Amino acid sequence: MINDFEDFCTWIYMIVDDVWQQIEPLFKRPGPKPKCSDSELITMAIVGECRGWDVETEMLSYWQEHRNLFPNIPSQSRFNRRRRNLMLAFNLIRRTVLQMLDLAQDPQCAIDSLPIPVVQFYLVPGATGDWKAYGATFGKVPSRNETIFGYKLHLLVTLGGLILDFELASANATDLEVGFEMLSAHTDLDVLGDKAYISADKAAQLWRQNRLRLRTIPRRNQKKQLSAHLKKTYNKLRQVIETVNGQLSEQFNIEKNHAHTFWGLCTRLYTKLAAHTLCIYINRLLGNPDFLQIKALAFPTN
Repeated sequence: MINDFEDFCTWIYMIVDDVWQQIEPLFKRPGPKPKCSDSELITMAIVGECRGWDVETEMLSYWQEHRNLFPNIPSQSRFNRRRRNLMLAFNLIRRTVLQMLDLAQDPQCAIDSLPIPVVQFYLVPGATGDWKAYGATFGKVPSRNETIFGYKLHLLVTLGGLILDFELASANATDLEVGFEMLSAHTDLDVLGDKAYISADKAAQLWRQNRLRLRTIPRRNQKKQLSAHLKKTYNKLRQVIETVNGQLSEQFNIEKNHAHTFWGLCTRLYTKLAAHTLCIYINRLLGNPDFLQIKALAFPTN
């Protein structure tokens, strides 16, 4: 049972520290151990994302009010540097927890993408970051009738609401192109995609090589059409990934970029995706099967 914010922090820390004990040898560094341990720093970052504290100055300011939980709070520059150095640890923790979830065995999934703008459209000509060197481009977001500069985060989500896999790609890369690449790393799945993933050739190749079935609703001009009942069922199932996209956008602010570099962005994305997975894991441990309760879980009381 989680009754307050301290309970929530304790749960996250226990999970993080258990996994960290297994992976710590992969992240050895010279010198004495810091007063704020790696497990504590990772926990502060993950909990901060759950609470929507995605600006580091804001996050560390809030943590000053909870020194009973974390008495040794690093300076902003040290926190930022250590967090970037632990970037891969966030994803490894997410993947380790993923293996412990029965939801990860669900063969039924949905695939979609989210826009990740990194610079406001009118500021791109004078941007000083390393975005273009790491593939940031202009790209259209048809569902919103807008153009962004940055990337798209492509997500493979089980129908239980668990993010199974993801890939960050240039904003001008098509959903079909990136989705096919991501799905090629999986087998024995039944995946629902929207019309952006329509390709008889790609679908046949995935089935032939990966025993993976990619399903889409046909376009209106295609000869073979689905019944009204199947369309309704299909759209209802795809609401799962829309819900996950909403959680990432509204609670974890995944579409708001506060990073100044590509690797800073990757660190923040890894943190947010790890936070989402850990919340689902805690829900399962508490016997709550409803993945929609992530926000209530992270905001019990102040």
